[in-house]
Amino acid sequence: MPESARPQAPAADTPAGVPLAALWTAAAHAAEYLRPAPYVRDPWAADFLHAAGFEGGPPGDGPMQRLLPDWQVVRTRFFDDHLLTAARSGRRQVVLLGAGLDTRAFRLDWPTGVQVFEIEDPAVLAFKEYVLDCSRPSCGRRTLVEADARSAWGPELVAAGFDPARPTSWLCEAPLYFRHPPEVEAVVATMTELSAPDSVFGAECVNSATTSSPFVAPFMDALSTIGLAWNWQLGEPERWWAERGWDAAVADPFTLPYVIERLSPYLPMVGTAAAKCVFLTTGTLRDTV
Repeated sequence: MPESARPQAPAADTPAGVPLAALWTAAAHAAEYLRPAPYVRDPWAADFLHAAGFEGGPPGDGPMQRLLPDWQVVRTRFFDDHLLTAARSGRRQVVLLGAGLDTRAFRLDWPTGVQVFEIEDPAVLAFKEYVLDCSRPSCGRRTLVEADARSAWGPELVAAGFDPARPTSWLCEAPLYFRHPPEVEAVVATMTELSAPDSVFGAECVNSATTSSPFVAPFMDALSTIGLAWNWQLGEPERWWAERGWDAAVADPFTLPYVIERLSPYLPMVGTAAAKCVFLTTGTLRDTV
C-alpha cells in the first residue's frame, strides 16, 4: 500500500533521469487526491514526490503554469476513461509508451484479463518500483519493459509477452511532443506495425496554431530553457494520423463536465484558444481489408 510517510530513498534510488514532466504530473495528482471528490485517485503520487525529494513545478509563473496542474488532472481523467472503455470493449492488452510514473495499472478498475505493459527507461522503472513497494496491481497482469521509446523497443515488447495478433490500446499521454519529429515517426511506425485490427490509441498532441499566442509562447520559452521544448507539433492531427493508418478524432474538452468545472476559471485569463493548446487525440487502426 502507498505510504506517504515512507522514508526518502537513498540518492542512488532516486535517479536524475526521472522525467520532470512526470514529477509535475505526480504533483498535480497528489494535490487532486486531497480533494473531497477527486477526478483522479492516485494515492502513490505523493510518495513519488517524497522519494524524489521534489518540490516545485515548471519554470516561470505565467497563466499557463498556473493552469497546468488542473489540465494534467483532466487530461489524465480523459485517457483513464478512454482506456477503460477500450478494455471493456475487449481490448485487454494495454501499452503505456513512456510510462513515467503512471499508476493506471494499480488505480483503475480494470475488467478481468487486462495486461498492462509499461515501456520506460530502466532507471525510471527502478525508482518507480521502489516507491510502489510491492503494491498489488488492479489489472490482471503488469509487465515492465525496460526500453527507451526512442529506440527499437518493439522486440523488447514482444519478448516481454506482447501479442501483436491481439487488439491493443496504446497510450502516449504526453511524451511524444518532447521528441523530435523523426523520433515520433519511428514510435508511431512501430506502434502501427505491432497493432492488430481494432487496436486503438490515445495521445496528447501539441496544437501548432496556438504555440505563438501571447499566453502560450512564454510557457514554451520557459520549457525550452530547461531542455523540455515541445518539438513535435501538429496543425491537422486527424490528417497526420490518417496518413499513418489510423482513423483519429480530436475531443472537444469543453464538452466534458469535469473539464468545464476545472478549467472555466482560467478562461478569462488565457482564452479558449490557449486552453486548447494541445489536442486530446484518440483513434482506431484503419481497416485495410
